[in-house]
Amino acid sequence: MSADRPTMPPVRLPSDAELARDALSAPLLARAAKLARWAGEEGIPVGVGGELLAEQLREATELLGLAGDEDGDAYAMDAWQHALDTGLVDFEEHEEEGDESAEAGEDEPRGTAVAGEELATLTSGSPADVLDLWLAGFESVLADAAAPDLGEIADRIAEGEDLDLDSLDWDPEGEADFLDGVLGNLYLLTALEQSDAEHPVPLPALAASMIVPEDMDEPTDDILEEVSDAMMRLDDQFRLLAPTGIIAYRPVDESLIEEVDGEGHVRESVDGVASDSPEEEDVSRYGMVSLTPLGLLAVRERMQEAGVEAPAVGDLADKGADALLAALPGHPGTAARAEAELWLARRTPAEAAAELLAAGRGDDPDAPSRRLACQQTLALVGAAAEPAVREVLGDRELGGLARVWLAEHGAADVPEPGEDMVFWLTIDTIAAQLAASGDTDELRGLVESLVGQHSGFFDAAWRVEHPATADVLEAMGRLHPEKKVAKEARKAAFKARSRG
Repeated sequence: MSADRPTMPPVRLPSDAELARDALSAPLLARAAKLARWAGEEGIPVGVGGELLAEQLREATELLGLAGDEDGDAYAMDAWQHALDTGLVDFEEHEEEGDESAEAGEDEPRGTAVAGEELATLTSGSPADVLDLWLAGFESVLADAAAPDLGEIADRIAEGEDLDLDSLDWDPEGEADFLDGVLGNLYLLTALEQSDAEHPVPLPALAASMIVPEDMDEPTDDILEEVSDAMMRLDDQFRLLAPTGIIAYRPVDESLIEEVDGEGHVRESVDGVASDSPEEEDVSRYGMVSLTPLGLLAVRERMQEAGVEAPAVGDLADKGADALLAALPGHPGTAARAEAELWLARRTPAEAAAELLAAGRGDDPDAPSRRLACQQTLALVGAAAEPAVREVLGDRELGGLARVWLAEHGAADVPEPGEDMVFWLTIDTIAAQLAASGDTDELRGLVESLVGQHSGFFDAAWRVEHPATADVLEAMGRLHPEKKVAKEARKAAFKARSRG
């Protein structure tokens, strides 16, 4: 892995079979497939570019059960266009003689649309084939979502306005990058287990993550106006993307939107909604969104194409224990456990324990984190690993965690550790926790407990021959609430550095 290559936390993806089922049930693809079967081998007459004629549009809308929906025709047209874009439907243009084509009315047939070859993919293709087709369709919709409102442009042309492209205030590359950035932020929140279907992200917070500078304590009125404008853009874009199945989206409450100079704006202020934590019932009115498993798949594909390292849980199953222990400290909690379980499933308990313990050795700065990951992974291994664990009881670096494992598994005849081993394991554990989370409340509690249970703790601790001893004692000085104890910790850290 390149050191300068962007890296995302790993995500947990369902199997291809499960994802393919999700793709087939996504509203847009399901409707497109239904219309492709309706067109069949005999085909139906269509207009320019394969668009549905008025009569066929009515039939399609009824076929999809959308006749009673005020947006039913629009949904049917979107589904039909999706069928054309994905190859579920093929368009064959009629060969016209003379000027017949030019004289034909807007609602006159210009060709025939028939079921395309890709329709068979949905019924007889592999899950990977189905996902490839779904991804191609998603990319088409994503491009449409980043495009300007063509309907508005057409209306302006129909009204005789001169079309000034600069007046559209549309930057194609910038708009695509903005939408990619928003989806990337959703991906990161999902990977960090801060968002899912049960915990969607408020639209104002998502918009603010793209607009508000990180070092700005209180957003200015101008910034809040930008957030409001971004929300309206995202609301339109997410409404278009939701039928693909990439996101679960609750749109902005229409009663909050007002027209100002022909553009939608949030009627009520987003100040507080974007930066604080209002009641869930209130914030949900401003829009809520989360990535689906299909969304994780699609965004991950785009990230990888852009050169971003975007691992998935399970990528390490065939790698060595050294790769596993190097990666696990950076994984979110449930992802780390799932990765460890998949790795263990490929090995016998004895093999796994031997590999893990060998990879856990070392005195480099990352070694404490590796040993903590080793201990956490070994906790998932059954009693068959006991012989391999007992082999390291005399090892200075591994003997402490081996005793912990044996005690937790109810093993008999576990030798008591010497004081040197206890203190070494204490320093090693705190060093790993500092590397993982820094100065946390949990670690502060551990420090208070250790010092309170052992009189003369620092007098013994500074003598521990561990590369991280001085750093750990300095941290204990920062974390302990009592000034006298904190001072003792700093003095002990000084002694440890002087000895080194």
